[in-house]
Amino acid sequence: MFGWNNLNKIRRTQEANASHTAFIIRCQFENVISMEYMVYFNFFVWVLPPLLLMLIIYLEVFNLIRKQLDKKVSSSSSDPQKYYGKELKIAKSLALVLFLFALSWIPLHTLNCITLFCSSCQTPSILTYIAIFLTHGNSAMNPIVYAFRIKKFRTTFLQIWHQYICCETDKNANNLDNNELGAWPLQRAGTIPDMPFLDLKSPFNVQRANLASPLPHAHNCK
Repeated sequence: MFGWNNLNKIRRTQEANASHTAFIIRCQFENVISMEYMVYFNFFVWVLPPLLLMLIIYLEVFNLIRKQLDKKVSSSSSDPQKYYGKELKIAKSLALVLFLFALSWIPLHTLNCITLFCSSCQTPSILTYIAIFLTHGNSAMNPIVYAFRIKKFRTTFLQIWHQYICCETDKNANNLDNNELGAWPLQRAGTIPDMPFLDLKSPFNVQRANLASPLPHAHNCK
C-alpha cells in the first residue's frame, strides 16, 4: 500500500523485454512482496530483536528463580520451595511458547534471507510450503501448550471441549452442586435454618432441628 512492493520492478522488466502484451502479474507472494521488506524491515526489526530480548529476559528469570530455590528456607517463610517451584513451572511453559514461536518463524525468515542475498540459489518449493505452514500452525500451538503444561488451563480447556464441542454435561459439577445444595430445600422450609445437612432419621438430629426451627409445625417433624 505504501509502495514497498515489486510493482515497479515488474514493470521495468516487462519494458526491457519490449513486450506489448497486457500487463499481468502472477499472483505469488515473492512476485508481489519485496524481499527487502521481508528481511530488513520484518525480520531484522520486528522479529529478531524482540526474540533476542525475550530470550535474555527469560534467561534472567530462570537465573533468579534458581537463586531463590538454592537459598535456605527461612523459618518465617511459608514454603518458598513450593512457591518458586510453581513459578519455575510457569516460566518453563512460557519459555516453551517462545521456543515454538522461534521454531515456527525462523525457517521462513531464513528462506527469505537466502532468496534476498543469494539470487542464484534455488530453494525447493516444498520447503517454502512447510515453512509457511509452520508460521500458520504456530497460532494453534499456544493453547495446546498452555492446556498440557498448566493445570487450570487444562481443566478449563477440557470443560469447554466437553460442554460446547461434545455437548456433554459435567457430571462432576452437577454432583458437586447437588451436594452443596443438599440441605437447601430444608433451609427454605425453615426446618434447618443456617445449619449444615442433618440426618433427620437420627432422634438426636430431629430434636436439634425442632429446637432450631422458628416455625410451629416444625415440631411435628419425624
